[in-house]
Amino acid sequence: MRTNHRDGLTKLRKKMATRIRLARHGRKKLAFYYIVVADTKAPRDGRFIEKLGVYNPNTNPATIDINFDSAVDWLLKGAQPSDTARAILSYKGIMMKKHLMAGVAKGAFNEEEAETRFTAWMENKEGQVAEKKTALEKSALDAEKAALAAEKTKSDERAAALAIKHSQMVEETTEAPAEEVTEEPKAEETTEAPAEEVAEESKAEETTEAPAEEVAEESKAEETTEAPAEEVAEESKAEETTEAPAEEVAEESKSEETTEEEKTEEA
Repeated sequence: MRTNHRDGLTKLRKKMATRIRLARHGRKKLAFYYIVVADTKAPRDGRFIEKLGVYNPNTNPATIDINFDSAVDWLLKGAQPSDTARAILSYKGIMMKKHLMAGVAKGAFNEEEAETRFTAWMENKEGQVAEKKTALEKSALDAEKAALAAEKTKSDERAAALAIKHSQMVEETTEAPAEEVTEEPKAEETTEAPAEEVAEESKAEETTEAPAEEVAEESKAEETTEAPAEEVAEESKAEETTEAPAEEVAEESKSEETTEEEKTEEA
């Protein structure tokens, strides 16, 4: 039992000695990969035993160029593919070929049957790939048409906006002379308005002068009224002066009478 167990471990170790995996190459964000057979202890991008092909995921669908027979031979020898490498090999039909070869080795069917099954599987797979390519091309064409339609609608909108703007500019240019014509009568009105204001100011000055004249006339009237009053005063003074000589005459007459009385008395 132990010997068989040890034999199984040695067989497992032999199977796990080599691995089919991807080695990264290319620049940042635009990488492609080599499909290589390498030792399990070797680093990812280090030494490898054999290069089987190239995998480029930057295209849609991805580009896969692989040596079909060499990959089948390494699988039959016991090389274990990584998960990504297994998916690539299954996509290219290498895993299917290895399965059929194992069935032939077991005697389940002959090589002709295995070949017919493999060709049928490959035709089906190629049909699926072709359908996928046509669907991708159709979607790309639809996207391009949609982009063109969107661009056309945008260009139409821009053209309509430009037409509206141009029409507005034309209307503004046509309205501008009319506004100038309307502004000229307004300017005349404004020139007339100051003339009217000047006339009103002159009228106001006249009105202000009229009260001044009235005041002057009133002052003259007062002067005229004062003049008669002065005349009356002068007349009264003249009367007083005339009365004064009358009094003097009366006094003189009195004095004469006294003198005559004295004379009579003396006589």
